[in-house]
Amino acid sequence: MIAENWFLDWRGFMLISKFVAEDRDAVVDLWLTVFPRSTGHNDPGTSIDRKMAADDGLFFVATDEENVAGTVMAGYDGHRGWLYSVAVSPAFRRRGVGTRLIRHAESELARRGCPKVNLQVIADNSEVVAFYRSLGFQVEERISMGKLTGE
Repeated sequence: MIAENWFLDWRGFMLISKFVAEDRDAVVDLWLTVFPRSTGHNDPGTSIDRKMAADDGLFFVATDEENVAGTVMAGYDGHRGWLYSVAVSPAFRRRGVGTRLIRHAESELARRGCPKVNLQVIADNSEVVAFYRSLGFQVEERISMGKLTGE
């Protein structure tokens, strides 16, 4: 299992490891900054609680010595994998953090036998679309549909 992953950028060492409870406040703050258009069902604290209840070991954070620099949550249902909540703090962007987080999650999904990884991006977020394209993701001609449960 890939438990942690150190890497060096021009400013120092970074570590990718599994989310732990001590990361919670910093992750909530990061998500509130990076995902300002999130809707109620994506409340950071609630999302963290749900992911931790799943107990699948697919929630990762990148940190330097004192800051959470980025996050990625992954999921795998036996059919395909998904990436969620890929977030990099503005202070850590363009340092390879996002790329390392994605590659780490992909490696863990592949280790579990996952044949394909999907993700969703807000359509008008061209910078993020370009980032994912640079990592080999392609836009698939699909319609993304969703429904809140219980409605």
